[in-house]
Amino acid sequence: MNNKKEPILPITVDALPERLKDAVKRAGWKDLMPVQAIAIPHLLAGSEVMIQARTGSGKTGAFLLPMLEYLDPSRAETQALILVPTRELAKQVWQESQMLCTPAGFRTAAVYGGTGYGEQVAALKEGAHIVVGTPGRILDHLLRRTLSLEGISMLIFDEADRMLSMGFYPDMRAVQRYLPPHDINTCMFSATFPTAVLNTARAFTRNPEFLSLSQDHVHVSEVDHSFCDVPGMDKDKTLVNLIEMENPAAAIIFSNTKSNVHYINVVLQRYGYDADELSADLSQNDRERVLGRIREGTLRFLVATDVAARGIDIPHLSHVIQYEPPEDNESYIHRAGRTGRAGASGAAITLISGGVERSQIDRIAKQYKFSISERKIPTDEEVSAVVTERITAHLEARLRERDKLQAERSKRFVPLARQLAETDDESAVIAMLLDDYYQELLHAPAEGVKKPPERSPEREHRPPPDSHRDNRGGGRPRGNDRGRRRR
Repeated sequence: MNNKKEPILPITVDALPERLKDAVKRAGWKDLMPVQAIAIPHLLAGSEVMIQARTGSGKTGAFLLPMLEYLDPSRAETQALILVPTRELAKQVWQESQMLCTPAGFRTAAVYGGTGYGEQVAALKEGAHIVVGTPGRILDHLLRRTLSLEGISMLIFDEADRMLSMGFYPDMRAVQRYLPPHDINTCMFSATFPTAVLNTARAFTRNPEFLSLSQDHVHVSEVDHSFCDVPGMDKDKTLVNLIEMENPAAAIIFSNTKSNVHYINVVLQRYGYDADELSADLSQNDRERVLGRIREGTLRFLVATDVAARGIDIPHLSHVIQYEPPEDNESYIHRAGRTGRAGASGAAITLISGGVERSQIDRIAKQYKFSISERKIPTDEEVSAVVTERITAHLEARLRERDKLQAERSKRFVPLARQLAETDDESAVIAMLLDDYYQELLHAPAEGVKKPPERSPEREHRPPPDSHRDNRGGGRPRGNDRGRRRR
């Protein structure tokens, strides 16, 4: 007897159910994008999937279109929850749902932090079928009982890697406690699948299928190769901005020279990062100290030359950043190969300057037969927006944790807060306090065996690499640990 599962093949517009065809026609799409053609039949079949797809790939349509077939517009209750990392993405998904789903009778509500509750509560009371929002604000509505997930049948994680880098893991697990015990069609989209994302998938799904657009077969691409073309004098700033945007769980920054290694390490430490260096100039005692932290898993950023880093293995390494291309092509493979291990994926980012180094990186990609893409240099405005989202999420989570007495105590400072916000000079005090809080909260050592004693679990922003404890609470567990009953 052959029990082999038949593969689910990509779908075309002509083969879509009629409701989906109508929506595609309304959107003016002549063909489905690759991620849509691959993902839609899996979601229609009720499969649990993890899909590797970048922003702009068409993934929003990939999970919204199946909702037209999967959800019931006659039931005035939330049936689909879409978790996203930022308010901007929540708005984008909401706008696309208005185009694709509203004409078919579905109502969508967008809920996110940093804004009032009034309009969001009103939209939820009207019986939004599809709710899209950031985990923190979704949790707020669940705690306020302005949102119920009892009728949910679809759960979507959009840009899961960014969601974790924003610090939403505890909120995601707290939301999970409100999921009903019945079957839920779960789908996770992510540009990369590092260990943290894989562990999160295990908490919410069981035996999901991996779908990747990067190869002919279904798998997770092990390493995502990219480069930034940066003026030489701006490399240090670009490195900091990349780290802020990516927020790696752990990373090695490679450089070709001992002097650059020391300079980069000083820059990172001055910015508040948990960083240390390895080079031939280190004393044996200092080298043993750094190696000890690596073995214990308590060092987040290691800056090193190729020689110094030889034979060093950092578990759960999500990123390798090369401050410049290596002096020989083979070293690139050794560097990039430090990440994307044990079934996880990782990112290898190289900073280049000018046409010579661009040609060098292209030759390496051609020689070793991998694709490499150019990455846009993060702007200060983009970094500021991400930092704002991240700290807002943490402050709102912190506010949720306060009891009535603590909330009453805080009211003493409301007049002062208003006063400090009135002028630029006084607002600098608030900016200083926020910066200090951000440094303490997010520039901490990587998750590992040992933790600094002053940091509490509630304030961790990255998921433990091998465990999934819920650090915040927010309701009693429903059903099994996944908050749901499986088929």
